[in-house]
Amino acid sequence: MSWFTNIFSAGKHKKTSDKREAETVGLVPKVVEYHTCSAPVSEEVDKLLYQKIQHFIPIRYLEEQQITFLGHKILTYTDQSVIYIYGQAADYVYYLLEGEVTLQPNAQHSYTLSADALRAHFPINSGQLFGATAVANGTVKILAIASDLTKLWTARSKGELSCVELMDLNLPDELNNSRFFQSFSEAFRENKLLLPTLPDVAYKLREAMQNDIGVPEAVDIIQIDSTIVTKLIQVVNSPFYAPVTPITNCQDAVTRLGLVATRNLVMSISLKQLFSCQDKNLSKLMHRLWQRSLYISSLSFVLAEETGVINPDDALLAGLVCDIGVIPLLHFAEKFPEQYPDMAELEVAIPHLRGPIGTLVLHTLGFGETLTAIPHHSEDWHYDSGDTVSLVDIVMLAKLHSYFGSKQAGRLPYINSIPAYAKLKDNQLTPEFSLSVLQKAKQRIGDAMRVLE
Repeated sequence: MSWFTNIFSAGKHKKTSDKREAETVGLVPKVVEYHTCSAPVSEEVDKLLYQKIQHFIPIRYLEEQQITFLGHKILTYTDQSVIYIYGQAADYVYYLLEGEVTLQPNAQHSYTLSADALRAHFPINSGQLFGATAVANGTVKILAIASDLTKLWTARSKGELSCVELMDLNLPDELNNSRFFQSFSEAFRENKLLLPTLPDVAYKLREAMQNDIGVPEAVDIIQIDSTIVTKLIQVVNSPFYAPVTPITNCQDAVTRLGLVATRNLVMSISLKQLFSCQDKNLSKLMHRLWQRSLYISSLSFVLAEETGVINPDDALLAGLVCDIGVIPLLHFAEKFPEQYPDMAELEVAIPHLRGPIGTLVLHTLGFGETLTAIPHHSEDWHYDSGDTVSLVDIVMLAKLHSYFGSKQAGRLPYINSIPAYAKLKDNQLTPEFSLSVLQKAKQRIGDAMRVLE
């Protein structure tokens, strides 16, 4: 498990001792400060055998010829050797080949990782800075592969994004033989998917704001739709925005929010209309999708606000659209009720489809490049958006947070091991900081989910 507890169960149970809590989340309640790295007892630089490393992520998704000649070292360390130190510059991506390491982030607790654990398929560090101090428990072998690996993966990811309309969908083998998914893939290739559309007000407001309109012009557009006006006033009066005095009209609501926040909220309110199905079972799945989207959106808002790097209102909208690609899949299933598989198969397909389909949806809706990239990269854990933190990084970190305490958490990388982690100011996203943010944000997340519901 991760070093984070599930904060939404906090307060429902009596507090346990530090030792009991540490056992629950797989932590080692011991902190030692290190200042110098240990020299490895051996170093191999022979040609990489792809067959021995192809289970590593993202290596498994790259071509063998790209990987084989990357600069690398296979390093062997003895017990208690310091492999690398938190906060120092990293020129390599590190994988655990053999043995067990203790990883000490900038936190009160450390955690251990064994080479036979599922999480060891991910790098133990892939950012520009080390996100933890790594210490060998017994004899350990480490694959240190040049950071060009991250650059290769990022270039591939960007390339996929630029030609998403021309690509075939990449589905697991067990789904490729399904008549339903074959039909869905064919509709995608032939541009025949039924894609959602936004209300006229959302389109008109977005287009008008490209021409530097003022508050009066924005109000004139929004007032066309009384439902959106009502919801906007409800939102601005909520604890989420906490006005000093109650807001009673559209003019004051837009003035209080500002144009950018107003535009993003109008988009967010409008998106709710897209998450609907008539089929009873599909409707349940769509509702869960909307609830999860709201949760990620709220987490994105709070993380952006706490880190002070990205506009929280932009993060709110970005989090809300990260899984929008699932909507056409569920609408397609509703259109062909005699073909669509059971709910379990649909949910298996979602991780493979939400990226390319989501990007296509947002492109069709006319959103800009920054937002269009969100579905494609939001779970692209090893994508590096650049030297400074970006909107994609915030949503990615919010998504990882959203899995804490879930069954999926053990199949995902540690948050301090991904490139997005190292870019936050002063490395402030420590385990304690994340837990503190989520605890402080618990009420605000609830507020956000209520006002956008």
